[in-house]
Amino acid sequence: MDARLKLDGNPVLGKFVKHIVSADKVVSDSTLPAATQELVKLRASQINGCGFCTDMHTKDAAHAGETSTRLNLVAAWREATVFTDAERAALELTEQGTRIADAAGGVTDEAWANAAKHYDDDQLAALVSQIAVINAFNRANVIVQRPAGDYQPGQFG
Repeated sequence: MDARLKLDGNPVLGKFVKHIVSADKVVSDSTLPAATQELVKLRASQINGCGFCTDMHTKDAAHAGETSTRLNLVAAWREATVFTDAERAALELTEQGTRIADAAGGVTDEAWANAAKHYDDDQLAALVSQIAVINAFNRANVIVQRPAGDYQPGQFG
């Protein structure tokens, strides 16, 4: 299976991706825990059906030391006992922020307040930014049908 367009082979998509990568760097340089960042990326990618990003973030998280148990339970985080309260709040915000079109009110005040109990303003800003960035990556990859399975940790730098 080949992608409809190659994100790194098309000049317009290439520029777009560079800008998203720059935005993602702001998040990765923030104080939002790296494990939380990967959980957010993985959960949004699962929801959006982005095989490429699901493959990438599962492998990157495992490479960084995340356990297979936690990675395997991200999709069922509500029933799983392996996530902290802070991670659960981030995953809830991720789900609601990713499924905005599915909920008339968008992200609930309850989900926001729960996240705010665990993260300071800069971390909340990074969390919001992470959710937005991964959703942009997911949408581009799903639209062009970027194939999954061949990603190697650290492949993009």
